[in-house]
Amino acid sequence: MKILLLISSFNSLSQRVFCELKELNYEVRICLSSQENLIEEIKEFNPSLIFCPFLKEYLKEDITSNYSTFILHPGIIGDRGHQSLDHAINDEKKQWGVVILKANEELDAGDIYASSNFFMRDTSKASIYRNEVCDATSKALKELLINLKNTEFKPIPQIKNEIHPRLTQENRKIVWEKDTTQDIIKKINMSDSYPGVKEEFFGITCFLYGVHKESNFRGKPKEIIAKRDGAICVGTIDGAVWISHLKEENRFKLPATYVLKEKLKGVKEQRIPLILENKEETFYEIYVKREAEIAYLYFNFHNGAMNSEQAIRLKYAIDFLKENCKVLVLCGGEEFFSNGIHLNILEDSKKQGEDGWSNINAMNDVVKSILFAEDIITVASFSKNSGAGGVFLGLSCDYTIAKEGVVFNPHYKTMGLTGSEYHTYTFYKRVEKSVADEILTKTIPIGSKRAKEIGMLDEVYKEEDYEQNLEKFCQSLIEDEESFEIFIEKKSDFLFENESKIELCKEKELKIMYPEFWDKSSTFHKLRNEFIYKKEHKESLERLKELSNA
Repeated sequence: MKILLLISSFNSLSQRVFCELKELNYEVRICLSSQENLIEEIKEFNPSLIFCPFLKEYLKEDITSNYSTFILHPGIIGDRGHQSLDHAINDEKKQWGVVILKANEELDAGDIYASSNFFMRDTSKASIYRNEVCDATSKALKELLINLKNTEFKPIPQIKNEIHPRLTQENRKIVWEKDTTQDIIKKINMSDSYPGVKEEFFGITCFLYGVHKESNFRGKPKEIIAKRDGAICVGTIDGAVWISHLKEENRFKLPATYVLKEKLKGVKEQRIPLILENKEETFYEIYVKREAEIAYLYFNFHNGAMNSEQAIRLKYAIDFLKENCKVLVLCGGEEFFSNGIHLNILEDSKKQGEDGWSNINAMNDVVKSILFAEDIITVASFSKNSGAGGVFLGLSCDYTIAKEGVVFNPHYKTMGLTGSEYHTYTFYKRVEKSVADEILTKTIPIGSKRAKEIGMLDEVYKEEDYEQNLEKFCQSLIEDEESFEIFIEKKSDFLFENESKIELCKEKELKIMYPEFWDKSSTFHKLRNEFIYKKEHKESLERLKELSNA
């Protein structure tokens, strides 16, 4: 069957759908709704069906009347209109879901061919979208494909409730003298990652993102009472909240202290331990959960991006834990495992070459700490998506485990970089050279099933019992003391014999990368700017065409 994905952008959900359809051996073509020759390309491909997992625009009638077209709506049966997740969080729904509708002339009014529900967590819209919505879409899509083959299947008519109104900044506005801490958390959560909550600090108009409850500090409403690792702590009528990121109008998202800068003079940096061992109601990024001699290390960096300072802290955390466990499991964050260096901070920098060079070298130091951890076994737990250097950070571990449905983007080319993070050692050690070369040059997203087939992963576990199977796998590594000692001895010998070879891989990578950071005419600076400001360019369309043929 030929399936055309019609999308507004190739976001995380669209990538998951693409990977899973390819793994199911469907012939898949990707089209952007904004491209000029859309109708001609659809006619040329002549799909059996069109699926729209992420579409902002209305579909033209000459598409829906000539092709079986289905739309993913992130809402339950009877929900209609834009901003469905915003409304679900605002209305404090305990359950939500997705439906797949047959496209017609009315907004979200077509018959329902598949659906999947989930429980709502008390978290940001972005986190629910990247986790629950993606998982539910995967289930609903497979249900749709089964139903379409069933000659006796009858779709469910949509309940034509009123289209819910668009939420404006007036609906999201924080009234600091009235709103409780929980009210503020809800308003920021339902607006994260878009459009954010509009606010003003020290005369700077900005949008708020990344909210965390604070249980100890107190201050006057809207008073900035502390800062920590780029975040600011703001007083409320009944407590305080941390806000990790701000975005000035017509700019891009940055850690809050990067936006407010010298205006925070006199605000105290409230430090916490390098690694939290007990979860607290405060803002923190690095946390460890211990199970006897196994340490599960979480590093929850916003959008999976890691700046130099964060990479240094993560390296110190790894170095500390290496002395205190037999198995170290890298678990990444709530929304991503890792996506490598921090592009937004580099875009903001007045010394882009210098700061970029610092960032990649700090990432390399993290990878080196893992690669040369000769006295312990290291495991990467890819329970979330990962991209660029973040993938190769995980591949530096002895074992790699992933959750079913996770998407990897193990490449750098879309940013005009060749990359480092020892990838010319770790990637080619696991994956056949011709396959690895194709992934790197064609910038192919890889689903977890395919990643295991090519050797990137050792195990893939289903979503419903992922944590239990991960724990069993890690426990099995140390159940037999003799087997553990043999593994460590072989690893130590291998690293001793191959250290110079491994280091040479990194040095060659950095030699190629040097001008990519330092040369002001480097395509990295152009492509990074286009990515951060969400500008569409011809290379994106060409890449999507190549992916269709990959």
